[in-house]
Amino acid sequence: MAISLIRTPISHPLIHSLRSSTLSSIDESLRRKRLLSSCAPSQLNPIRSEVSFCVGTHLIPHPNKVERGGEDAFFVSNYNGGAIAVADGVSGWAEQNVDPSLFPKELMANASNLVGDEEVNNDPQILLRKAHAATSSIGSATVIVAMLERNGILKIASVGDCGLRVIREGQIIFSTSPQEHYFDCPYQLSSEVVGQTYLDAMVSSVELMEGDTIVMGSDGLFDNIFDQEIISTIARCRDVVEAAKALANLASNHSMDSNFDSPYSLEARSKGFDVPLWRKILGMKLTGGKLDDITVVVGLVVSS
Repeated sequence: MAISLIRTPISHPLIHSLRSSTLSSIDESLRRKRLLSSCAPSQLNPIRSEVSFCVGTHLIPHPNKVERGGEDAFFVSNYNGGAIAVADGVSGWAEQNVDPSLFPKELMANASNLVGDEEVNNDPQILLRKAHAATSSIGSATVIVAMLERNGILKIASVGDCGLRVIREGQIIFSTSPQEHYFDCPYQLSSEVVGQTYLDAMVSSVELMEGDTIVMGSDGLFDNIFDQEIISTIARCRDVVEAAKALANLASNHSMDSNFDSPYSLEARSKGFDVPLWRKILGMKLTGGKLDDITVVVGLVVSS
């Protein structure tokens, strides 16, 4: 590509900023629709009626990017059963004096505006195509979109290393896999001609049940938290707002802990990145979290 691929969002009312935390299903372009404002506990049962998401979100920018709110972006919509998405701006564009936050924020704004488009027809891959085509900002981003149908089918399309987990009865029953060219260089949608498109998206669908929890986030979440930590954190939280905030804070704490053996450091060592040989002889190894923007979206499947 014309720019070094690294990973890493124009101001828009849908783009949540520093440490934002919400319990809602928000889509400014569809204000006429009823917002989800509360979420009662639900017993886990097979879906026999229409369902939707009850959603909580939290975003913590990279410590060095707090003033401009970081380079992640996301949107939450109550269209159909609910639509959620996260985009992670590629920080390498800063080397060319381009604000890395502009592309992902415009991409998410466009996706939000197009979520109810007739051609999209509840297909997240088509939503990616149309949102990408409508984005004029220079830059690139990894991105994941999930759209819930009223019958409980969750459709997912992702490009890069933003991720999603589905938790049922304390177990992760579905997990997306990151797409990378090589370590720390994920697939991404870009303003450049050379790059990935919606056709490169990893597409999947999951049949959800009332009571299931989904956790979506940028790599700042999944590079710093293990799946078991996600499960245990969700289990002790009272609602999705508390859960999203707790997960973001835990990831942030891990990212600044040089002694924490994070998912990121484990992967780095598996790819041949480690401390110098003399440090290995002394019993040392590469550890630590990864400083990054951290975006978390937690959704609970409820009967509507």
